[in-house]
Amino acid sequence: MRKIISGNEAIAIGAYRANASFASGYPGTPSSEILEYTKTFEDIKVQWASNEKSAFEQALGASLAGRRSFVTMKHVGLNVAADSLMSSSYTGVNAGFVVVVADDPGMHSSQNEQDTRLFAKFAQVPILEPSDAKEAMGFMQYAFSLSEEYDTPVILRSTTRVSHTQELVYFDMHKLGGTEDKLLAKNISKYVLVPKNALLRHKKLLERNTKLQKLTNETPLNRIEQGSLNVGIITSGVSYLYAKELLPEANFLKIGLSWPFPIDLAKEFTKNLEKVIVIEELEPYIEEQLKIAGINNVEGKKFFPQDGEFNLDIVEEGLVKASFLEKSHKKYFEVPKNLPERPPVLCPGCPHRPIFDILHSLKVYVTGDIGCYTLGAAPPLSSIHTTVCMGASISMGYGIAKASQNHKVVSVIGDSTFLHTGIQPLIDAYVNNVAYTVIILDNSITAMTGGQPDAVSGFNIKNEPAPKVDLENLVRSIGIKRVFKVDQYNYKKTKEIIEQEINTKELSVIIATRPCVLAPIKIKETPYFVIADKCIDCKRCLRIGCPAIGYKESKAYIIEDLCTGCALCAEVCPTLAIVKGESNE
Repeated sequence: MRKIISGNEAIAIGAYRANASFASGYPGTPSSEILEYTKTFEDIKVQWASNEKSAFEQALGASLAGRRSFVTMKHVGLNVAADSLMSSSYTGVNAGFVVVVADDPGMHSSQNEQDTRLFAKFAQVPILEPSDAKEAMGFMQYAFSLSEEYDTPVILRSTTRVSHTQELVYFDMHKLGGTEDKLLAKNISKYVLVPKNALLRHKKLLERNTKLQKLTNETPLNRIEQGSLNVGIITSGVSYLYAKELLPEANFLKIGLSWPFPIDLAKEFTKNLEKVIVIEELEPYIEEQLKIAGINNVEGKKFFPQDGEFNLDIVEEGLVKASFLEKSHKKYFEVPKNLPERPPVLCPGCPHRPIFDILHSLKVYVTGDIGCYTLGAAPPLSSIHTTVCMGASISMGYGIAKASQNHKVVSVIGDSTFLHTGIQPLIDAYVNNVAYTVIILDNSITAMTGGQPDAVSGFNIKNEPAPKVDLENLVRSIGIKRVFKVDQYNYKKTKEIIEQEINTKELSVIIATRPCVLAPIKIKETPYFVIADKCIDCKRCLRIGCPAIGYKESKAYIIEDLCTGCALCAEVCPTLAIVKGESNE
């Protein structure tokens, strides 16, 4: 069959064709859709986990049970699963086990640009780098065989462009043969990493590396492509496509299996070429491997940036700097001029908005977290002062409150993030008697990444009913006495409780419970409108930052098609100029 598919869908199809039986993950752009596609295959047990470490270990367990398995996450999620990755490199696997990690060059939806290839080198596990959807499918299939043959986890590294770009791919949906399930692994010396066993496993790992080093110089995933020019380009991932389009006459060393690095193949490639450059997004991983091996007639980051996502213009500019191309005045990627700016904002009716408006008015220091609510940092709400990583809101808020008792501190965290890595620091705050306030924004969904269910949603990835975690009972079970549930659409009452708790010398948790206005169903009630004669141009409604509120000729107005009827603007209007119903205008 032939079908236009994205890299993420291709990865899911590759796993199905390779007879994968189990998949777990934590949603994070640009990886989220992989499991959304995987759930359509009935033969694969698929689920969302509370965090990447848990997901990793679930899939590793399925591997030990004799079933091919994989785990999905974005690049920063691998930080959370790093302990598991490092140790599983020692234990090895039973059935094939693949770790799918999607990097985000350019930080389209991330807090850093870390490069997963460095993790592969650190953990000493093979890493595959597809350039497009077709390769993503094939590499995913191969990753399971590679894992089993060399008794190792295998990382499949995608990037935003590979994950989200669509192309026409020819394939069939038949499963590959010769991949029967294995028996449950019982091998104490292999899987129980006490020091004595771990020392022996480290030796096995080093023996494995020797075999992998031979493979990486021979595999067709790393290949030399002859060209007519006496110059060479060493590249991987989507950078290969850009370079190939711009300078197809060059000699190419295309890297598909990038750790261990194919040193012998690189030496063969570079020995008779006049000039060689490396084109790679983010870190100079390939360039460093070459120079460590004594291949010094290469340059990379001298011509290409170490930050941001590449495109044809950036790669062409680097090729011009390296004197591989004449300067071109053609622009491949150009943003039209004079477009209005459209910064990301909380959706109309978002239940997070009242909380941030209240916190802004109370002038407290707010430690934030990863999720839609990070947008509370943007003007006009301007209510979040830190966002570092998952779960850090509570840890950092607790640290600030403990170190400086002169400041009123509030930590804000979503339900999915709280279950991800927020519970442990809340326990720390409790046992260390820290007096400050935590607000859990419970919209019962993982909203920012597309509305995936979490443990409080009441349904699973396949939209089947599932048990719900009760956040209030969970928090009270820690021992915290001051626990409040609020409906943030009741602005006055919510503000009273927040103000009360930030002035209380005791740890408190406020659970603000309102569903996301977009997922799992779109919520839209009767819109509001502005009575123009009552509007006094105070701009109080504008300060809540709702996209449904406009301003023209010294009067606020409401865009009825956008308004969800949440009533926040009406509650903050000092002259009661905003009312429910349709305007007569």
